[in-house]
Amino acid sequence: MLVDTHAHLDDLKYEEDRQEVIARAKAEGTTRIITMGDTMESSFNAIKIADNFDGVFAGAGVHPQEALSIQSNKDYDTLAELMTLPKVKVLGEIGLDYYYENAPRDVQREVFIRQLDVARQMHMPVSIHDRDAHGDTMAILKKEGKGLTGSIHCFSGSYEMAKKLLKMGWFLGVDGPLTFKNSAKLPEIVAKIPLERLLLETDCPYLAPVPKRGRRNEPAYVKYIAEKVAEIRNISLEEVANQTTKNAIEVFNL
Repeated sequence: MLVDTHAHLDDLKYEEDRQEVIARAKAEGTTRIITMGDTMESSFNAIKIADNFDGVFAGAGVHPQEALSIQSNKDYDTLAELMTLPKVKVLGEIGLDYYYENAPRDVQREVFIRQLDVARQMHMPVSIHDRDAHGDTMAILKKEGKGLTGSIHCFSGSYEMAKKLLKMGWFLGVDGPLTFKNSAKLPEIVAKIPLERLLLETDCPYLAPVPKRGRRNEPAYVKYIAEKVAEIRNISLEEVANQTTKNAIEVFNL
């Protein structure tokens, strides 16, 4: 039994076979999926999908690349309202992205902080995107993330950063890159951190793991990430599945 704690089932790549994708996931042991929003529109779509499928839950939030799409305070009020819906389990995906910089950094930081405040007010966990922005992400979480928990999605920082995040109460999400040959530091981090603080994700339809790399990713493939964790830590797949599922249930109240 596995949980894909970060998917994007509203993506157009699933428009023709979304139901089959979800059915395949369940057949492969992925019994729960959290599909994340990355804009207000995407968040509403994610919630609609979650409402239509058993075992599928939703996140609502505005991705840093979409930070300019926040139009007014009303959007933050709407996000707060969405947090009260039964199938919404996380405010996400939110954070900082200095790789693409589709929005100015100061706008990204403001939108990130405002959404963290919504999560705090609504007592919700968050899913955090951090790409090439480790310093600012850590600074904001230390100051604005007190009392919050959730996942650092697709973790790409150092072991020192990982230790600081764990001490602050965060969980680390690992995805397809864990299985890539050029992934040097991530396997070392996964080997060292407590299994009790690890979450499995696909970030589908992106970042398909080996042996599916280069194809459209989907929640069924979370098993390959679980297998890699088991290999790295020299433990059974069952132990990885049991503990990471327990972690997901704890963090996201599934």
